[in-house]
Amino acid sequence: MSGHVVAIVGATATGKSRLAIELALALGGEVVNADSMQLYRGMDIGTAKVTAAERNGVPHHLLSIWDVTQTASAAGYQVLAREAIDGILARGRVPILAGGSGLYVRAAVDDLHFPGTDPNVRERLEAELHREGPAALHARLSVLDPAAAAVILPSNGRRIVRALEVIELSGRTFSATLPGYDSGRPSVQIGLGLPRDELDRRITARVDHMWQAGLEAEVRALAGAGLRKGKTASRALGYQQMLRYLDGEWALDAAREETIKATKRFARRQESWFRRDPRITWLDATAANLPAQALDLLSAQAPACSPPRPPPDPRPAPA
Repeated sequence: MSGHVVAIVGATATGKSRLAIELALALGGEVVNADSMQLYRGMDIGTAKVTAAERNGVPHHLLSIWDVTQTASAAGYQVLAREAIDGILARGRVPILAGGSGLYVRAAVDDLHFPGTDPNVRERLEAELHREGPAALHARLSVLDPAAAAVILPSNGRRIVRALEVIELSGRTFSATLPGYDSGRPSVQIGLGLPRDELDRRITARVDHMWQAGLEAEVRALAGAGLRKGKTASRALGYQQMLRYLDGEWALDAAREETIKATKRFARRQESWFRRDPRITWLDATAANLPAQALDLLSAQAPACSPPRPPPDPRPAPA
């Protein structure tokens, strides 16, 4: 094996999980989740987590491993992802990273070194977040580090606080802590792209499916398990909106509409993040021969990751 990691990235609803499974079946691979919210147990419908049946026997790693009360961190994920990837390679199989959390993808394949934390600074910034709200802190971040503000949702208070903490402790912008795109382990990265109108259509359809599949019941159960206490999980798209419905702040239809709007905004930021990475080769997610295109790309960029060739036919050629 060449030690290459295959990464399938892109915005939400572009079919990353499906392609990852198809490639794993063709290559003898195993999938490593790179969606920060699919790490949580019980958050299945709202994160479009692949079911056991949909996995077609392909081993999946880092799905449903955290309780919803646990605060996620890219540094913690990095340790787990690298352990999973190293284990897959040691078994002579191909690790296939799949997900739309850009920082998590980079944590898995690049030499990211995460700055430390200071409980006093963190506590003060968290208090400001509670007092002023995430929009005010995001405006501050936009002045101090426009590149970070461009990829962090204005509603994502936890990540805004972290970015401001890094700036205060290190004297450097949060975005400057990311290394160049030439570091880390060898990888082939495939981005799945869609025209804007098709992406929006898929997002709306996905949210409608979430509502029909029982997201309300899922969130009610998770609320009983402490979802509101989870600084990360409670802010997940669909979950934070449904919690506001359950708390009587919004009507159910309003929660659905807000989920669609927020997911579309998030998809724009995902695309912006991934489009900056020159290592990613983009494919049309609607292509009928998408798996074949991806396999051809792998054959060109990492021959050791190519599907095994069938043995030669022992029969003599016809005269």
